[in-house]
Amino acid sequence: MSEHHTVRRELAIANRILAHEQVFDSYGHVSVRHPVDPGRFFLAASVSPEQVQVGDVLEYGLDGQPVTATDRAQYSERFIHAAIYASRPDVNAVVHAHTESVLPFTVSATKLRPLLHVAAIIGHDIPVWDMHDDFGDTDLLVINPAHAGSLADTLGAGRVVLMRGHGFTAAAASLELVVRVAVYLKINAQAQLAAMALGPVQFLSEGEVAAADARMGSPKATGRVWENWARRSGADVGVQALS
Repeated sequence: MSEHHTVRRELAIANRILAHEQVFDSYGHVSVRHPVDPGRFFLAASVSPEQVQVGDVLEYGLDGQPVTATDRAQYSERFIHAAIYASRPDVNAVVHAHTESVLPFTVSATKLRPLLHVAAIIGHDIPVWDMHDDFGDTDLLVINPAHAGSLADTLGAGRVVLMRGHGFTAAAASLELVVRVAVYLKINAQAQLAAMALGPVQFLSEGEVAAADARMGSPKATGRVWENWARRSGADVGVQALS
């Protein structure tokens, strides 16, 4: 199996995982940087995440345009991925989603903060990007390099940026890690909403976040979780899967 096919297959599985774990609905997308050329990345054509196959995965440049001309419909918000890869050489995978439990934190003064040790990987201080600040009244879609550049600036060096009235974008050093960030962001948001209904919440301290992230953000924490999520999503982890 070629290296490119392996990366495409892993990306197809990532789509299936994020759909099954209810991070994605019929929308949302995940990408991975090219393993050899850092100026390119892989992202599916405009297909609902649960349906993505290896053959749906296209190769893009950092301008957000496909490397090879195609008549396939494309995600209009592919520029999110391009801008983050262009500004963050440490990032090798990006997720954008509209996860329901995260949305309240995009439109309220209550900050989304890690309270669960395995969710330390989402970061201690998560910013909220308000598209209206730079672009006025829009449909809230990130559909050009200017929109995406503004979003990337707010993300900064972090792993997660919330998007007012829209969802979130996550970025990480590997595909496996960005999938875990997205899933545990959802779980932490659910837990925080439930905990706030009970009274004051004790969040992780900045030091606890750093310590837990050093463990949970390492490659050693990834394999078992990835394989389990892949299997229960129905994506066979064998070499013949998702052809």
